[in-house]
Amino acid sequence: MNNKKSKGLSIGIAALISFLIIMISVVITGYLSLKEIYAGNNIAYSQEAIKNLSDDGLDHTFAKLFYNDEEINRIKNGITIEPNVEQINEDGIEIHKIKGTTYEAFMMIVHNPEDIILAANPNMDSGAAAPGIEDYIEMYDGIAGINAGGFEDAGGHGNGGQAWGIVISNGELISGGLDEFTTVIGINQDNQLICNNMSARQALEWGIRDGVTFGPALIDQYNVVFEGGGQPQLNPRTVIGQREDGAFLLLVVDGRQPHSLGAKYEDIIQIMQDFNAMTAGNLDGGNSSVLVYNGEYVNTTVSMYGARNLPTAFIVKDGN
Repeated sequence: MNNKKSKGLSIGIAALISFLIIMISVVITGYLSLKEIYAGNNIAYSQEAIKNLSDDGLDHTFAKLFYNDEEINRIKNGITIEPNVEQINEDGIEIHKIKGTTYEAFMMIVHNPEDIILAANPNMDSGAAAPGIEDYIEMYDGIAGINAGGFEDAGGHGNGGQAWGIVISNGELISGGLDEFTTVIGINQDNQLICNNMSARQALEWGIRDGVTFGPALIDQYNVVFEGGGQPQLNPRTVIGQREDGAFLLLVVDGRQPHSLGAKYEDIIQIMQDFNAMTAGNLDGGNSSVLVYNGEYVNTTVSMYGARNLPTAFIVKDGN
């Protein structure tokens, strides 16, 4: 009889231990899963999850396992602009690093508006591969540069040889038709940024010296003119803007990477407003987004092969 009790007791203890082990495993697994969501190695993904929290939902309770309310609110609402990462007085250039909930970005401020020019593929529309951003900077005696207009990119293997829409360089239409109506991101003879819908003929009549097709236009005379649509997802972005004092704002947002998922149009509009942009327009993004300064890549390009061949690029001239 005692043996039966002992055996029953032993089986009961074993079952209890097994149950406790299973429960502990479930709790640990659940905790680790939640940690990966809200505080994992993919920082941008975690911050996007926190940004979308409801204030009184169960997901908010889970997030509080890893953050206090102040930290959650900061992540949900914060755009952090770091003090000047670099300021080069002799070049008239500032570079700022920006951190949002889903992205990491860099803003280059070019104080002399005369320093911005458009570099264009010398073999435009020939089908031959276009230069890369570093090649353009060297060709045009520049100190910095960003990508500009779009191009035919079937399967993501485009070589920059065929530009989208129109390209105006130094006051001449070098690609596209005179009556082709597009969103033009351009600079006129007075070094003022123009972002508007027009034909190439109208752009030339308006005195645009350098311009490309892309978009959408984002800000005009401090008013947000973006009406939604396009590509609302998180993506790498390149944007050009201008302040009232003439200084150009060149923004590149990293994306599709663990440290930075990318930005929406609303994000880049907010950044441009934070930097007092009077005018701003969206340029080609995705794998093409790139910012180079003084021979070094400022941002982290998406392409595993490095910066791409580009039909056009905005170049910052050296020495002013």
